[in-house]
Amino acid sequence: MTSQAPTPAYRRLSVEERRSQLLDAALSLFAQRAPEEVSLDDVAEAAGVSRPLVYRYFPGGKQQLYEAALRSAAEELEQCFAEPPQGPLTQRLGRALDRYLAFVDEHDAGFSALLQGGSVVETSRTTAIVDGVRRAAAQHILDHLAVRDPGPRLRMTVRMWITAVEAASLIWLDEDKEPPLDELRDWLVEQFVATLAAGAGRDAQTAAVVKAALAMETADGAVGSLARRVVPVLGDAAHLL
Repeated sequence: MTSQAPTPAYRRLSVEERRSQLLDAALSLFAQRAPEEVSLDDVAEAAGVSRPLVYRYFPGGKQQLYEAALRSAAEELEQCFAEPPQGPLTQRLGRALDRYLAFVDEHDAGFSALLQGGSVVETSRTTAIVDGVRRAAAQHILDHLAVRDPGPRLRMTVRMWITAVEAASLIWLDEDKEPPLDELRDWLVEQFVATLAAGAGRDAQTAAVVKAALAMETADGAVGSLARRVVPVLGDAAHLL
C-alpha cells in the first residue's frame, strides 16, 4: 500500500502575523490601483481571508486599513535614505536613490496617488504621514552632509531637492518609466550637486559643506564626470566674470 505524505499541520497566525498579512495584501493592491479603487473585499480576496476577518483587525474599515498600510510604506521609504556615513557623498546618495526609485517602480500607481493627493481617503493624518517621510528624508541628507544645525538656506536647499526627487519620480511614471532608472538616479545626484554649488555662492555654511563633500570625491566619480561635461559649457561665459 502506498503511503500518503502527511498533511502539513495547520498553524494559526499570530495577531501580528495576520495583521502583516493583511497589510501586505493591501499594499500590493494600492501599488496597482488608486486607494479609492480598492475595496475591503479586494483586500480579503487577495489575503485569502473573509471580509469579517479584515474588519476584526481594522474595525475602522478601509480608512484605518489605508492609513496603516500608508504608515508601513512610509517606514520603508524613510529608511531608503539611511546609509552608513562612509565614502563620497554622491555614492551614498546613489545607493539611497536606488532604493527609493525601486520603491517607486514597485508601487507605481499607489505612489502617484500618495504624493499627488486628491484621493477620497486622504485626510490630515495621511498628509502628516507623507510629510513625515519628506522630513525624515531631509534629515538623512543633512546627516550625510554632517550638519547638525543647518541654517535656513541649507535646510531649504535640501528640502527643495527632496521635492525635486518626488516630482521627477512622478514624471518618470507618467512618461512610461523613461529614462532608465540608473540614468534618472545619476541625473538626480547631479542635480543635488549643482543645487548645493549654486547655494554655496550665497551661503557660507553651504559653501563649507560643498568643500568638505568635494574633498571626498574622485576624478572618476559623479562630480568629476559632471565637471568635465559642464566646465566647457561654462567656459563660454568667461566674459561675465
